[in-house]
Amino acid sequence: QVQVVESGGGWVQAGASLRLSCTASGLTFEDYAMAWFRQAPGKEREGVACITWNSIDIYYVDSVKGRFTVSRDNAKNTLYLQMNSLTPEDTAMYYCAASAYGHCSPPSWRARSNYNYWGQGTQVTVSS
Repeated sequence: QVQVVESGGGWVQAGASLRLSCTASGLTFEDYAMAWFRQAPGKEREGVACITWNSIDIYYVDSVKGRFTVSRDNAKNTLYLQMNSLTPEDTAMYYCAASAYGHCSPPSWRARSNYNYWGQGTQVTVSS
């Protein structure tokens, strides 16, 4: 049984940093491309970042470039999202997703249908 579990969310003030983690079990983690998505109230879920199985290719949505960094540790079956210079516009539920395709192909990496497994999400709230 595959389990994907996010952690690290919280409430912070604008300008602060947070580091999200996502641990996957029940799958061969190194075979999967991994991504972070987020969904704010009343908005569609959007792709934030994607990292290929070997960390060679990484993609970000424009709104987080230069502030967020995605990384993974295949030995620990863990995905990370370092978020710096947070703004209230970053407030959302953040989800981790795994794609058996193994790669992040723009722009399709942002399509929810390309992911096989999802976590339950971790809430990030940024106050001004």
